[in-house]
Parts: sequence; structure tokens; C-alpha cells
Amino acid sequence: MSDLFSVKDKIILISGSTGVLGSQITTYLAEEGAKVIVLGRNPNKVKDLVTHINENGGQASPLVSDVTNEEALMKAREQVERDFGKIDVLINAAGGNMPGAIVAPDQKITDLHIDEVKKVMELNYMGTLMPIQVFTPLLLKNPEASIINISSMAASRPLTRVIGYASAKAAIDNLTKWLSVEFCQKYGTSYRVNAIAPGFFLTEQNRALLTNEDGSMTARGSQILNNTPMDRFGDPKDLFGAVGFLCSDASKFVTGTIIPVDGGFSAFGGV
Repeated sequence: MSDLFSVKDKIILISGSTGVLGSQITTYLAEEGAKVIVLGRNPNKVKDLVTHINENGGQASPLVSDVTNEEALMKAREQVERDFGKIDVLINAAGGNMPGAIVAPDQKITDLHIDEVKKVMELNYMGTLMPIQVFTPLLLKNPEASIINISSMAASRPLTRVIGYASAKAAIDNLTKWLSVEFCQKYGTSYRVNAIAPGFFLTEQNRALLTNEDGSMTARGSQILNNTPMDRFGDPKDLFGAVGFLCSDASKFVTGTIIPVDGGFSAFGGV
């Protein structure tokens, strides 16, 4: 691999690294030679992923913390500073949704559970902002550090049902652009802040929503594919190229962008 796209020996901290997409991204970066810091709130899942990576020739270190708990994050930062001294890349992959933050077809806006919407906003938005705030001192030890946030197609093209999640991811887009300016103006013109916006990826979490037991598409699954020019759901591996690009020197003049990895969904007008 050309040095331009290399992530070898880069110290990369990934929050939400034990999640469906986060674990795949973390494993990929370790396979490419990065020193990955596996941040998650479940000690057993963190341990299992670290063990898997290290047993397969990678370099992974555990970091148990809650991205919505400032005190826990400060302790985590102290650990990272002791063990590594700095961070080259921070990937904010923690996120998720809750049933009460959805307006189903047979519901109305009045049925929305505001408390669960707040939890979705806290996990996705505050769970991105707080790690950035806490780990910035370690990022600033590398004048060319990179931050990568995880957005969604729901941010730019709000999807039916998922009102809480769509709102939270729209906030991530805004935060990404705001921080890209802030870091360049306040800390140095070589800092980068970008986001990746995945399209629709078929995972165990959403399989029942998108496919029937016989493997055929549900009505929602068909609707998505009909609006995706590439006519398929994404595979976690489809994210690797964009992640590697934003981690590497190949993106040295790229900041404030939200890169869609969506099979053309965001480009299609439906006709």
C-alpha cells in the first residue's frame, strides 16, 4: 500500500468500537497496522474484541468508558495519555436508536416518547461531542490529527419513522462542519474533522425490519432498494475505504465534509 493511504502505527481511538459497524472498522484498521484503542462501555465485549485483534496479529488496547459520562471519559483520557501520550485519529462510532423515539405508521407525533428522544440525542450527539471535548488535548499533540464522526443518510434526507435518530444525526453533520472551522482557526490549519454517512446496511439489528423470514424484502426494504441505484444493501466492508482515506495522509486537504457511503441513495430523486 502506498504511504499516502497508510494508517500503519497511527494511534486510533474508536468509540462504539464493539458495535455492529464499529467492530468491523476497528478490526480493519488493526489489520492495516494501526494501533487501535477499543473504547466501549461493556467490559466483556471490549475484552473479546481486543483479544481477537491481538491474537490475529494486530495491536489493540482496551478502554472501558461511557461516552455520555464526562467523569468516566476523563479517567479514560488519563489512561490513554499514560499508555500512548497522544491520539492521531478519533473515530466517534457510538450511537443508536430507541423504540420510543420512533413514530410508526400507525402512530402520530403525539405518541412520541420525549424521554427516549432525549436519550437518542444524548447517545448520538453528546456521545460524539463529549469525547471530542475530552480527547482534544491528546489530539493536539499531533498537528495533523483527524476526527471522524459517523452520520447517516437520515441526517440529510430525514427518513419516515426515525425522528429522534434523524434529528441527532443532522446535529452530527452540523457539529462536524462547525468543528472543522473551529480546529483550523483555533489550533492549526492541518487539523481535519469529517464525517461518514452510511446508507442502508443489513445487520442483525435491522434484518427483521428490512427482510422477511424467507429472505425476501419487506415493504420498507423494497422501498429502500428501489431508491438505491446500486440495488443492494451495504456491507460493513464498504465503509473501509472511506474510513482509511480519512485516517490517512490522503485526506490532508479534506475537512468539513460528510462522505456518503450509500450506493447512490442520496443522489437519486426517485424518478
